[in-house]
Amino acid sequence: MITSETMKRLEFDKILADIATRVHSDVTRSTVLAVMPQNDARSIADISGRVAEIRRLSSLGISLNISQFEDIRPLLDAVRPVGSFLAPQDLLLFIPVLRNFSDIARQFAPRSDIPLLKSLEPSLRPFADILEPLAASIDYDGSIMDSASPQLKEIRRGKRSLAARIRKKIEEIVRDNNIEIFLQDDFITQRSGRWVIPVRMDSKGMVKGVVHDVSSSGETAFMEPLEIIPFVNELENLTAEEKAEEIRILRQLSAWIREDAADLAACFGTLVVMDRLNGIALFSDQFGLEVARMNSSGGLTLAGARHPMLLMLQQQGVLQRVEPLDLHLDGNGQVMVITGPNAGGKTIALKTAGVLTLMALCGIPVPADGARSDFPLLDTLLVDIGDEQSIEESLSTFSAHVARIATILGQAGPRTLVLLDELGAGTEPQQGAAIACGVLRDLQGNGATVIATTHLSEIIGYVHSTPGMINAGMEYDAEKYTPLYRLISGEPGHSHAIEIARRFGMPEKVIEFARDMLGTAGADFTSLLAELHRKREELVEARRQLEQQQEQVKITEKELERRAAGIETARREAREKAWGEARELISTSRRRMNELLEEYKRERRSEIIDKLRNSEREITEQLKPKDHGDEEHKPLQDVSEGDAVHVRSLGHDAVVLQVIPKQGKVRVRAGSMELELPLNDLAAPLAKGGKKARQPDRKSWGAASAETEERELKLIGLRVEEALDMLEPFLNHSSLSGLREVRIIHGLGSGRLRQAVREHLARHPLVEEYRPGEAHEGRDGATVVTLRG
Repeated sequence: MITSETMKRLEFDKILADIATRVHSDVTRSTVLAVMPQNDARSIADISGRVAEIRRLSSLGISLNISQFEDIRPLLDAVRPVGSFLAPQDLLLFIPVLRNFSDIARQFAPRSDIPLLKSLEPSLRPFADILEPLAASIDYDGSIMDSASPQLKEIRRGKRSLAARIRKKIEEIVRDNNIEIFLQDDFITQRSGRWVIPVRMDSKGMVKGVVHDVSSSGETAFMEPLEIIPFVNELENLTAEEKAEEIRILRQLSAWIREDAADLAACFGTLVVMDRLNGIALFSDQFGLEVARMNSSGGLTLAGARHPMLLMLQQQGVLQRVEPLDLHLDGNGQVMVITGPNAGGKTIALKTAGVLTLMALCGIPVPADGARSDFPLLDTLLVDIGDEQSIEESLSTFSAHVARIATILGQAGPRTLVLLDELGAGTEPQQGAAIACGVLRDLQGNGATVIATTHLSEIIGYVHSTPGMINAGMEYDAEKYTPLYRLISGEPGHSHAIEIARRFGMPEKVIEFARDMLGTAGADFTSLLAELHRKREELVEARRQLEQQQEQVKITEKELERRAAGIETARREAREKAWGEARELISTSRRRMNELLEEYKRERRSEIIDKLRNSEREITEQLKPKDHGDEEHKPLQDVSEGDAVHVRSLGHDAVVLQVIPKQGKVRVRAGSMELELPLNDLAAPLAKGGKKARQPDRKSWGAASAETEERELKLIGLRVEEALDMLEPFLNHSSLSGLREVRIIHGLGSGRLRQAVREHLARHPLVEEYRPGEAHEGRDGATVVTLRG
């Protein structure tokens, strides 16, 4: 358990006090000041997650709709007895609370990005059946408005009318009876609820009426004229009716509150929690705090950490800069001892570690790098910071420290963080150092994580030689003799007491005597620390240069990637352009081939065949790949009949039927088509099996007609574009072969391929007619084509 005394020693109460200034109710302020650390990771995550959701809304320009409100729980207790009712001023306090309920409920209702806030139980609800009549009944000054009920409105209207009549009647009495000369003053007023006029005491017998009061000087009598008494009595009756109606209204409003008292109290608790979380979020936004990560290993890592009190001073302009603190402890009994000069920042580092750990355990974002910082889940946090000298208990500073540390040793264990300031101070240095080393050893044995500060250089050697312990020092500018407030892990600090004494005016003869007294051991130790500092600076510089080189390498890599992307884009554009030109060539060639076929069928002239062959050679030459695109196919040195080959211009495999060496050509079969091709248009096929493959690879062909089925073309499984590319040469070769009827097998599928095939056939010059297949021909999954004779 972490005590309130520990939190106060670390000045955590000042942080809570600052957060408390940002809430909207005294009851919320008291809950903020009473915030205690949690030891459950889920509870901490819920708090920090809800704060993060509020801050996310704020980043979108959406603030929680919370206005000032008062604690209504005592009033809910007062109204619980049946028949009791609250005064208007008390009922007035419910209106801002209920409006907060309504505003937040309406604000949260449509959102899906704040699951943790919406999971708060109970969820806030509007209580419109209470808020609306309250707002219509109780005015801002605590009075009951006319709109509270129709009857009250009518009574008050009658009162105003009657009061006007009374005033008018009095004016008539004064005017008609010529009694102005007996009046002390010309005004009408009220005494004890009665309407009166001021009459001189010596003339009161001249006016018919009842004296209700006398002035303090005794010169004026306040008299009620007899003629208005009936009107005033009627007015008092209306006043009584008004009072009764007001009480009835208050009873009714109180009864409605009584019915929902339990729900109102529960929702009020949610509102207070929401207000507290909003205060934390506002505090976090002001100082740019980040969500803390928690661990169960006991490790503590601070990266770019700053004490929040120093950040407050910086915002106030008191400090120019707050130096960040970096610190790492693995936990599991690890000990860090910080040494360094006075006013060098040792105690600030200690308190920063402690107060940020408290903030993290309370779910409050921390002033540190959230991605690189890590905080332990603790059962307890134990500290010994400050001067514990006690006159009443006759304890010196050393005695008080010893008593406090003895208590800490009895309480420390795993999941404990111990912070010890000026360990071993207050007594003879060697004995103090021995006691300090024993304390560190015992705490480490108990599994506690420890951060301690000290001036005793005797402790440094023990820490250096003990596994699980690490020295650290506050960096110091040896040339300017000024602290830099940066913590250096792994390197002990030095007090620099003599240099600091010289800087602040200590006589030189005292400084020289002190150096002589210190002896060579102290000088050697100082030289060792200076050498360590120099080597560390060299390592830091080397690391900086390495990081610059790595950054330059990254820039070069990005430039190469950019250039490679440009090259790839250019290649893709070239391929697309070549493909477009090829498609245009194919389209033109098809038209030319169809014209030649028509001419051939009409005239049966042999020269047409030569034209076809020449046209085929021209197209093959134009479509022949250049220096790219066939890297995967190796060129063939020689071929023979029956070899499986790959036709580069077609992009498909085929079987060699005849070799024509004199013409440098071969005749091949690709599916049901036979073609004469140049020998250099052939390449080794990709299909396994090598030579002597008697059939082309059907997978690479996509849809090939079987050799024995020259009258059929199978297009099942192909895209429309691929199918039409296969259909055109099939129709051409079928027509050249003198076939009268062929069958296109395209399957049913979605019908898109069938429709495209039939639309192509409908406008093809070689097609006379086409029809769906019969039952034995595949029905609508095939199309039977009749070619022109």
